[in-house]
Amino acid sequence: MLAYVNGKFLSRDDAKVSVFDHGFLYGDGVYETMRAYRGKIFFVGKHLSRLKQSADAISLTLPLPLDKIGEALNEALTVNKLNEAYIRIQISRGTGEIGLDPALCPAPTMVILTRPFKDYPPELYANGVAVAIVQTRRNHPLALDPAIKGTNFLNNIIAKIESLRTGAYEGIMLNWKGYVAEGTISNIFAVRKGILYTPALETGILEGITRDLVLHLARKEKIPAQEKLMRPKDLTRADECFITNTTVEVLPVTTIDGCPVGSGRPGPITEKLMRAYKNEVQHYV
Repeated sequence: MLAYVNGKFLSRDDAKVSVFDHGFLYGDGVYETMRAYRGKIFFVGKHLSRLKQSADAISLTLPLPLDKIGEALNEALTVNKLNEAYIRIQISRGTGEIGLDPALCPAPTMVILTRPFKDYPPELYANGVAVAIVQTRRNHPLALDPAIKGTNFLNNIIAKIESLRTGAYEGIMLNWKGYVAEGTISNIFAVRKGILYTPALETGILEGITRDLVLHLARKEKIPAQEKLMRPKDLTRADECFITNTTVEVLPVTTIDGCPVGSGRPGPITEKLMRAYKNEVQHYV
Protein backbone atom coordinates (compact mmCIF):
# COMPACT_ATOMS: atom_id res chain seq x y z
CA MET A 1 0.00 0.00 0.00
CA LEU A 2 1.16 3.53 -0.79
CA ALA A 3 0.75 6.18 1.88
CA TYR A 4 -0.04 9.82 1.15
CA VAL A 5 2.38 12.14 2.96
CA ASN A 6 2.13 15.85 2.25
CA GLY A 7 1.06 15.47 -1.36
CA LYS A 8 3.20 12.46 -2.31
CA PHE A 9 2.37 8.75 -2.43
CA LEU A 10 5.17 6.77 -0.85
CA SER A 11 5.88 3.12 -0.12
CA ARG A 12 5.58 1.83 3.43
CA ASP A 13 9.37 1.97 3.83
CA ASP A 14 9.62 5.51 2.48
CA ALA A 15 6.57 6.98 4.22
CA LYS A 16 8.15 8.80 7.15
CA VAL A 17 7.37 11.76 9.39
CA SER A 18 10.03 13.73 11.27
CA VAL A 19 10.70 12.94 14.92
CA PHE A 20 10.31 16.70 15.42
CA ASP A 21 6.71 16.56 14.20
CA HIS A 22 4.48 17.81 17.01
CA GLY A 23 2.03 15.02 16.30
CA PHE A 24 4.77 12.59 17.35
CA LEU A 25 6.11 14.73 20.18
CA TYR A 26 2.84 15.84 21.75
CA GLY A 27 -0.08 14.10 20.06
CA ASP A 28 -0.93 17.51 18.59
CA GLY A 29 -3.24 16.72 15.71
CA VAL A 30 -6.63 15.54 14.52
CA TYR A 31 -7.82 12.58 12.50
CA GLU A 32 -10.79 10.80 10.94
CA THR A 33 -11.39 7.15 10.15
CA MET A 34 -13.58 6.27 7.18
CA ARG A 35 -14.79 3.25 5.29
CA ALA A 36 -15.16 2.89 1.53
CA TYR A 37 -17.77 0.60 -0.01
CA ARG A 38 -17.40 -0.25 -3.69
CA GLY A 39 -14.91 2.58 -4.07
CA LYS A 40 -17.14 5.25 -2.48
CA ILE A 41 -16.26 6.74 0.88
CA PHE A 42 -19.29 6.50 3.16
CA PHE A 43 -20.46 9.87 4.52
CA VAL A 44 -17.21 11.52 3.45
CA GLY A 45 -18.75 14.98 3.72
CA LYS A 46 -19.69 14.46 7.36
CA HIS A 47 -16.23 13.13 8.19
CA LEU A 48 -14.50 16.06 6.52
CA SER A 49 -16.77 18.55 8.27
CA ARG A 50 -15.89 16.98 11.61
CA LEU A 51 -12.20 17.03 10.67
CA LYS A 52 -12.49 20.78 10.06
CA GLN A 53 -14.41 21.25 13.30
CA SER A 54 -11.71 19.40 15.25
CA ALA A 55 -8.93 21.37 13.56
CA ASP A 56 -10.65 24.69 14.23
CA ALA A 57 -11.05 23.74 17.90
CA ILE A 58 -7.28 23.43 18.31
CA SER A 59 -6.44 26.37 16.02
CA LEU A 60 -4.94 24.07 13.41
CA THR A 61 -5.13 25.33 9.82
CA LEU A 62 -5.85 22.53 7.37
CA PRO A 63 -3.23 22.26 4.62
CA LEU A 64 -5.87 22.07 1.86
CA PRO A 65 -9.51 23.09 1.36
CA LEU A 66 -11.98 20.32 2.22
CA ASP A 67 -12.78 19.58 -1.42
CA LYS A 68 -9.08 19.08 -2.17
CA ILE A 69 -8.71 16.82 0.86
CA GLY A 70 -11.65 14.83 -0.48
CA GLU A 71 -9.86 14.50 -3.81
CA ALA A 72 -6.72 13.27 -2.03
CA LEU A 73 -8.78 10.63 -0.20
CA ASN A 74 -10.25 9.37 -3.46
CA GLU A 75 -6.82 9.44 -5.11
CA ALA A 76 -5.50 7.27 -2.28
CA LEU A 77 -8.14 4.67 -3.12
CA THR A 78 -7.37 4.86 -6.84
CA VAL A 79 -3.59 4.65 -6.44
CA ASN A 80 -3.95 1.62 -4.19
CA LYS A 81 -6.66 0.04 -6.38
CA LEU A 82 -9.06 -0.30 -3.47
CA ASN A 83 -12.84 -0.61 -3.46
CA GLU A 84 -13.59 -2.00 0.01
CA ALA A 85 -11.23 -0.02 2.20
CA TYR A 86 -10.31 1.36 5.57
CA ILE A 87 -9.10 4.96 5.38
CA ARG A 88 -7.44 7.11 8.01
CA ILE A 89 -6.50 10.74 7.53
CA GLN A 90 -4.34 12.44 10.12
CA ILE A 91 -3.27 16.07 10.21
CA SER A 92 -0.71 17.10 12.78
CA ARG A 93 0.66 20.49 13.75
CA GLY A 94 3.75 19.69 11.71
CA THR A 95 7.51 19.80 12.19
CA GLY A 96 9.02 22.40 14.48
CA GLU A 97 11.32 23.04 17.39
CA ILE A 98 10.57 21.37 20.71
CA GLY A 99 7.97 23.33 22.67
CA LEU A 100 4.21 23.61 22.99
CA ASP A 101 3.74 26.85 21.05
CA PRO A 102 1.91 26.04 17.78
CA ALA A 103 3.79 28.90 16.12
CA LEU A 104 6.90 26.72 16.22
CA CYS A 105 5.43 24.67 13.36
CA PRO A 106 5.24 26.57 10.05
CA ALA A 107 3.15 23.96 8.19
CA PRO A 108 0.96 21.00 9.15
CA THR A 109 1.65 17.41 8.18
CA MET A 110 -1.08 15.50 6.35
CA VAL A 111 -1.04 11.71 6.09
CA ILE A 112 -3.60 9.39 4.49
CA LEU A 113 -3.37 5.66 5.15
CA THR A 114 -5.50 3.05 3.40
CA ARG A 115 -5.77 -0.70 3.54
CA PRO A 116 -8.12 -3.31 2.14
CA PHE A 117 -11.12 -3.77 4.38
CA LYS A 118 -11.83 -7.32 5.44
CA ASP A 119 -15.25 -7.95 6.90
CA TYR A 120 -15.36 -8.80 10.58
CA PRO A 121 -16.01 -12.48 11.34
CA PRO A 122 -19.74 -13.23 10.86
CA GLU A 123 -19.88 -14.93 14.25
CA LEU A 124 -19.30 -11.58 15.97
CA TYR A 125 -22.63 -10.37 14.59
CA ALA A 126 -24.39 -13.72 15.03
CA ASN A 127 -23.27 -14.23 18.64
CA GLY A 128 -22.43 -10.73 19.85
CA VAL A 129 -19.36 -9.61 21.78
CA ALA A 130 -18.38 -9.10 25.40
CA VAL A 131 -17.69 -5.66 26.85
CA ALA A 132 -16.40 -4.55 30.23
CA ILE A 133 -17.21 -1.39 32.16
CA VAL A 134 -13.73 -0.14 33.02
CA GLN A 135 -12.47 1.94 35.91
CA THR A 136 -10.66 4.44 33.66
CA ARG A 137 -12.86 7.52 33.40
CA ARG A 138 -13.48 9.47 30.21
CA ASN A 139 -11.62 12.79 30.11
CA HIS A 140 -13.53 15.66 31.68
CA PRO A 141 -14.97 17.92 28.92
CA LEU A 142 -13.49 21.00 30.60
CA ALA A 143 -10.05 19.37 30.32
CA LEU A 144 -10.41 18.15 26.73
CA ASP A 145 -13.45 18.87 24.57
CA PRO A 146 -14.91 15.49 23.47
CA ALA A 147 -15.98 17.10 20.16
CA ILE A 148 -12.29 17.16 19.17
CA LYS A 149 -11.27 13.94 17.42
CA GLY A 150 -7.67 14.32 18.42
CA THR A 151 -4.64 12.07 18.02
CA ASN A 152 -3.76 11.98 21.73
CA PHE A 153 -5.47 8.69 22.62
CA LEU A 154 -3.90 7.81 25.98
CA ASN A 155 -7.24 8.01 27.81
CA ASN A 156 -8.72 5.41 25.47
CA ILE A 157 -5.58 3.28 25.33
CA ILE A 158 -5.45 2.91 29.11
CA ALA A 159 -9.13 1.92 29.08
CA LYS A 160 -8.46 -0.55 26.25
CA ILE A 161 -5.61 -2.19 28.17
CA GLU A 162 -7.92 -2.53 31.16
CA SER A 163 -10.66 -4.16 29.07
CA LEU A 164 -8.22 -6.54 27.38
CA ARG A 165 -7.12 -7.81 30.77
CA THR A 166 -10.69 -8.95 31.38
CA GLY A 167 -10.90 -10.65 27.98
CA ALA A 168 -13.52 -8.18 26.73
CA TYR A 169 -13.83 -7.09 23.11
CA GLU A 170 -14.42 -3.46 24.08
CA GLY A 171 -14.14 -1.30 27.19
CA ILE A 172 -16.96 1.03 28.19
CA MET A 173 -15.89 4.18 30.02
CA LEU A 174 -17.92 6.18 32.51
CA ASN A 175 -17.66 9.95 32.83
CA TRP A 176 -16.46 11.91 35.86
CA LYS A 177 -19.90 11.57 37.50
CA GLY A 178 -20.21 7.84 36.92
CA TYR A 179 -22.58 8.04 33.95
CA VAL A 180 -22.00 5.78 30.95
CA ALA A 181 -19.98 7.67 28.33
CA GLU A 182 -18.66 5.60 25.41
CA GLY A 183 -16.38 2.77 24.39
CA THR A 184 -12.70 3.17 23.64
CA ILE A 185 -13.50 3.33 19.90
CA SER A 186 -17.28 3.15 19.86
CA ASN A 187 -20.59 4.57 20.97
CA ILE A 188 -22.93 2.37 22.98
CA PHE A 189 -26.68 1.76 22.82
CA ALA A 190 -29.08 -0.19 25.02
CA VAL A 191 -32.66 -1.37 24.52
CA ARG A 192 -35.11 -1.66 27.40
CA LYS A 193 -38.79 -2.52 26.94
CA GLY A 194 -38.67 -1.62 23.25
CA ILE A 195 -37.03 1.80 23.75
CA LEU A 196 -33.55 2.54 22.40
CA TYR A 197 -31.23 4.50 24.68
CA THR A 198 -27.80 6.03 24.17
CA PRO A 199 -25.73 8.42 26.33
CA ALA A 200 -26.52 12.10 25.72
CA LEU A 201 -23.78 14.34 24.35
CA GLU A 202 -23.77 16.25 27.64
CA THR A 203 -22.23 13.12 29.17
CA GLY A 204 -18.98 14.22 27.53
CA ILE A 205 -18.67 12.06 24.41
CA LEU A 206 -17.77 12.41 20.77
CA GLU A 207 -20.77 12.89 18.52
CA GLY A 208 -20.24 9.76 16.48
CA ILE A 209 -21.28 9.86 12.83
CA THR A 210 -22.47 6.25 13.01
CA ARG A 211 -24.24 7.05 16.29
CA ASP A 212 -26.18 9.84 14.58
CA LEU A 213 -27.07 7.59 11.65
CA VAL A 214 -28.38 4.87 13.97
CA LEU A 215 -30.61 7.39 15.76
CA HIS A 216 -31.89 8.51 12.35
CA LEU A 217 -32.53 4.92 11.29
CA ALA A 218 -34.36 4.22 14.54
CA ARG A 219 -36.75 7.07 13.78
CA LYS A 220 -37.29 5.72 10.26
CA GLU A 221 -38.02 2.26 11.69
CA LYS A 222 -40.46 3.73 14.26
CA ILE A 223 -38.25 2.63 17.15
CA PRO A 224 -38.59 5.02 20.12
CA ALA A 225 -35.14 6.43 20.89
CA GLN A 226 -33.83 8.63 23.68
CA GLU A 227 -30.50 10.29 24.42
CA LYS A 228 -30.12 10.48 28.18
CA LEU A 229 -27.80 10.24 31.15
CA MET A 230 -27.28 6.52 31.68
CA ARG A 231 -26.02 4.64 34.72
CA PRO A 232 -24.14 1.33 34.42
CA LYS A 233 -27.32 -0.47 35.55
CA ASP A 234 -29.02 0.82 32.38
CA LEU A 235 -26.62 -1.40 30.48
CA THR A 236 -26.55 -4.41 32.78
CA ARG A 237 -30.37 -4.51 33.02
CA ALA A 238 -30.93 -3.92 29.31
CA ASP A 239 -32.80 -6.35 27.08
CA GLU A 240 -30.37 -5.66 24.25
CA CYS A 241 -27.14 -3.76 23.75
CA PHE A 242 -24.86 -2.89 20.85
CA ILE A 243 -21.90 -0.71 19.94
CA THR A 244 -21.34 1.37 16.82
CA ASN A 245 -18.52 2.89 14.85
CA THR A 246 -17.53 3.46 11.24
CA THR A 247 -15.92 0.07 10.68
CA VAL A 248 -18.03 -2.34 12.78
CA GLU A 249 -21.28 -0.52 11.87
CA VAL A 250 -23.79 -2.02 14.38
CA LEU A 251 -22.26 -4.77 16.51
CA PRO A 252 -24.34 -6.66 19.11
CA VAL A 253 -23.17 -6.85 22.72
CA THR A 254 -24.34 -9.99 24.50
CA THR A 255 -22.16 -9.97 27.63
CA ILE A 256 -21.33 -7.14 30.02
CA ASP A 257 -18.84 -7.73 32.83
CA GLY A 258 -19.24 -11.46 32.34
CA CYS A 259 -23.06 -11.42 32.64
CA PRO A 260 -25.44 -12.02 29.71
CA VAL A 261 -27.44 -9.13 28.26
CA GLY A 262 -31.11 -10.11 28.05
CA SER A 263 -31.34 -13.57 26.48
CA GLY A 264 -27.61 -13.59 25.80
CA ARG A 265 -28.28 -13.37 22.06
CA PRO A 266 -28.57 -10.37 19.68
CA GLY A 267 -32.08 -8.95 20.08
CA PRO A 268 -34.72 -8.05 17.48
CA ILE A 269 -34.20 -4.27 17.59
CA THR A 270 -30.45 -4.69 17.26
CA GLU A 271 -30.95 -6.99 14.26
CA LYS A 272 -33.44 -4.58 12.69
CA LEU A 273 -30.95 -1.72 12.97
CA MET A 274 -28.15 -3.90 11.61
CA ARG A 275 -30.25 -4.56 8.50
CA ALA A 276 -31.30 -0.92 8.24
CA TYR A 277 -27.66 0.17 8.35
CA LYS A 278 -26.73 -2.25 5.57
CA ASN A 279 -29.61 -0.94 3.48
CA GLU A 280 -28.46 2.65 4.06
CA VAL A 281 -25.00 1.76 2.79
CA GLN A 282 -26.46 0.12 -0.31
CA HIS A 283 -28.51 3.23 -1.11
CA TYR A 284 -25.51 5.50 -0.52
CA VAL A 285 -23.10 3.67 -2.80
